[in-house]
Amino acid sequence: MEQFFKLKENRTDVRTEVVAGLTTYFAMAYIIFVNPAMLSQTGIPYGGVFLATIFASVAGTLVMGLFANVPYAQAPGMGLNAFFTYTVVFGLGFTWQEALAMVFLCGLINIVITVTRIRKLIIKAIPEGLQHAIGGGIGIFVAYIGLKNAGFLSFTADPGTYAAVGGDANASAATIITNSQIVPALATFTAPLVYAALALILMVVLVLLKVPGAIFVSIIASTIIGIPFGIVSFGGMASFTEGIGQSFADLGVTFGAALYQGLPWLFGDAAKLPIVLLTIFAFSLSDTFDTIGTFIGTGRRTGIFDDSDMRALENSQGFSSKMDRALFADSVATSVGALFGTSNTTTYVESSAGIGAGGRTGLTSVVTAAMFLISIVLAPIISVIPSQATAPALIIVGVMMLASFAEIKWGELEEAVPAFFAGIFMALCYSISYGIAAGFVFYCIVKLLKGEAAKVHPVLWASTGLFLLNFVVQALAF
Repeated sequence: MEQFFKLKENRTDVRTEVVAGLTTYFAMAYIIFVNPAMLSQTGIPYGGVFLATIFASVAGTLVMGLFANVPYAQAPGMGLNAFFTYTVVFGLGFTWQEALAMVFLCGLINIVITVTRIRKLIIKAIPEGLQHAIGGGIGIFVAYIGLKNAGFLSFTADPGTYAAVGGDANASAATIITNSQIVPALATFTAPLVYAALALILMVVLVLLKVPGAIFVSIIASTIIGIPFGIVSFGGMASFTEGIGQSFADLGVTFGAALYQGLPWLFGDAAKLPIVLLTIFAFSLSDTFDTIGTFIGTGRRTGIFDDSDMRALENSQGFSSKMDRALFADSVATSVGALFGTSNTTTYVESSAGIGAGGRTGLTSVVTAAMFLISIVLAPIISVIPSQATAPALIIVGVMMLASFAEIKWGELEEAVPAFFAGIFMALCYSISYGIAAGFVFYCIVKLLKGEAAKVHPVLWASTGLFLLNFVVQALAF
């Protein structure tokens, strides 16, 4: 194990990697429940998506750990599954089989742009100031996810400013979409919020005292403390095992549907071909930049991708650097996930929780993958751990990652403006790729105004244009 994962070389050990893998898993385990709930609105069998989510996560995370030897986990991405459901199926009118076919093709495109070094050229083209902004922006994003999951925030929307998608506004199955009239505020300090505050304080104390495995210990301790608060729910545990058989039956419906139903239907109407191609492109763009942002934001500062890796990335051929292999692992996972029956599989920003717990090698990913596999039978037990117990881990990791902002020259507006929009949009738009898009757009504007357009890398110009085209595609859906 030492020789395979190079633990000593990466200044880690088996215990640290196992704890980090568990920490990453618990930070992102919500996806095995949230993803089926969202995608099943399109008509995909719930049980099939449940298993597809797990198998796609296991496959992608194992490739990341065993092939790339980096501590990142993969799963169907939040945001990408919303785009799949509300834009592609509800907005553009495609069937879920056609949408899965587009995700499958998106994965193939990502494999091509990885093998042909296009992804590496994109990373090389991003200015250093923007790279630091992406790292700090992911810190804000991760901390914001933590604050929201903990229940610290409440949101108020004015009447007439929201709409229900997928059901009546009063139904539990409906998704409420509102506009910018929504106002955030601190939630009322009822028992759940008091519990969340205690969980956060406990984690801060353990981290500051440098208790071994502080983040993971805090998650378990907070779960136990949550029982008398009524936060931990044991409902549904008894009946879950009865549904496993049905889930495998549902998987028989979703597995391969992208190929034998989706692809033939997708290209059967020539008039729909332009919008099909633009939608595949939109999937690919978001997936690509979510991953690049996560790697840049978390990998460089922690040393997972050091300067030698970055130099190898620029000059190497094939898969000689860790970044090469990590990008390839990510691109393969999307097509695998689509075959099982789920939306784009991507590298999870919650991997930063495990990295914050000390994870530095692929052993972290292997442990996370094993936990996802075990989830098939232990999902009821795992679901007992409340989001308020794992949320403080994301907040603490977000605090750590904000240090990247210190490397930005805030006194120079030409660097500060793109950095600001990259960091803020990433969190408030709930999307790494949108934050990168904002940073790219304002960077190009700044360089144009200063008469330095020639200094902008051609790949950056092209990426900015593609982002703008992506926004056009989404506008067409509505």
